[in-house]
Amino acid sequence: MGKAVTIGSGIFLSIGGFLFGYDSGVITSTIGQETFIEYFGNPNASETGGIVSSFTGGAIIGALSVSWLADSLGRKKSVFIGGVISSFGCALQAGAATIGMLIAGRFIAGIAVGLLSAIVPMYCSEIAEASYRGALSGLLQFMLSWGFFAAQWIGYGCNYSSTAFQWRFPLAFQVVPGLALAGGIWFLQESPRWLMEKDRHDEAREALRLLHGNGHNEEYLELEYREIHDTIVAEKQVSVRSWAGMVSKPAWRRRLALGMGIQAFGQLSGINVVNYYGVPIYKLLGIDTRTSLMIIGISGSLSIVYCALGLYFLERVGRIKPMIFSAIGCALTLLVNAILSQYYVTSANTESANGNALRAMVAMNLVFSFFFTFTGIITWVYPAEIFPVEIRARGNSLSTLMNWCLGLLIGQISPLALDAVGFRYFYAFFVFNLCAAICYIFLFPETKGKTLEQMDTIFGDQLVPHALEGPEAADAALKIFQEKHAATAEQEEHADETEPKA
Repeated sequence: MGKAVTIGSGIFLSIGGFLFGYDSGVITSTIGQETFIEYFGNPNASETGGIVSSFTGGAIIGALSVSWLADSLGRKKSVFIGGVISSFGCALQAGAATIGMLIAGRFIAGIAVGLLSAIVPMYCSEIAEASYRGALSGLLQFMLSWGFFAAQWIGYGCNYSSTAFQWRFPLAFQVVPGLALAGGIWFLQESPRWLMEKDRHDEAREALRLLHGNGHNEEYLELEYREIHDTIVAEKQVSVRSWAGMVSKPAWRRRLALGMGIQAFGQLSGINVVNYYGVPIYKLLGIDTRTSLMIIGISGSLSIVYCALGLYFLERVGRIKPMIFSAIGCALTLLVNAILSQYYVTSANTESANGNALRAMVAMNLVFSFFFTFTGIITWVYPAEIFPVEIRARGNSLSTLMNWCLGLLIGQISPLALDAVGFRYFYAFFVFNLCAAICYIFLFPETKGKTLEQMDTIFGDQLVPHALEGPEAADAALKIFQEKHAATAEQEEHADETEPKA
């Protein structure tokens, strides 16, 4: 029962990923629809970049808000706030009468998705067991693929309409997942680690029993409770609440650099150039809008299969080897496209364009989607599991903030770069992916199989023995806790004795 509750919770929370993916897909089809272009007076490259990147600008604020929202209100209430904000912003987009109104709606919806993209993987990692934590946190990317799939095929179907329904309905559909999140979140368990951090120990113990009760006896659950309890108590004694404190310890600086780095490399893979500007990219190849939407829809369909396979292998292979494979694959596919464009597709709209090269470039986009799968999954999983609970919200917030800041930059400059240099723009992302692969090889430690509390053994800042590592560790952890508790009580008693009487 407990495992089913945990997995069911993760699946529900991944609606936040669906919302993220749907937006990525819906704006790709929307900005290419004929009635949209006609209604808004043929937006230029700068206006198109503003429509796309305004969402990312809002997401920056949303991701940053998690740093205090998740700690002060908890994981459940943070998700609820994200769902409400999303519904309002998406409704505003659907009713947009001007580009300014559309940009405002996308900015508000972006706040929600930025918040959800930071809180959902963290929430999932805190309720899951180590054996399937990566897969549960990675559901965000899996459902992101479903969202992209839904958006592309809805956009493709609506293309057959000749009215404003062609672009208003796909935008309006975004309201549904936001309302579902806001209404359903109250049926989930709060994170036991957040409850423990707030000294709500009985509630934390009950949450652990409900989430991990099946297949484990009471002794195991007690050891798990003790490991979480002892680690959090020890971390609270050395914790700092200032932002400067995030870099006060070498281990924390390293965790922050790795969390922000892996999110940065996710953006620098080039995925959002392909996702957001699919229609303009295929237009460079002389492909019409409807055919472009069909190709993008096929890519979205395949990405669901790719993500399912990625989640299957994640806990079997680990985090780092798949990331190396992914980065090198993305680099090579983008290099092939850049070379084909430069030397074989010099004029896509004339008979001089090489037809085989055109088809190869389309195929390379589909291959790129395959290679990106592990990057897409693990960039959300890795930051959510490497930070200690005292700085987990802030660390995950800053990591996700890096993703959205780079997304804003790339979203704004990409239409201008594509207009100026075409597919030679992809040479830059080829280099970025090679740099990512080198960093994964030499700088990123493997985290597979460790509980969240045991991450300190990887980063060299372990404070207490871990109860789940064996009976001896459990006894040692209990002894350390009792000694610290006795020392604290003695200090308080001494302070009472020396306090001057009125």
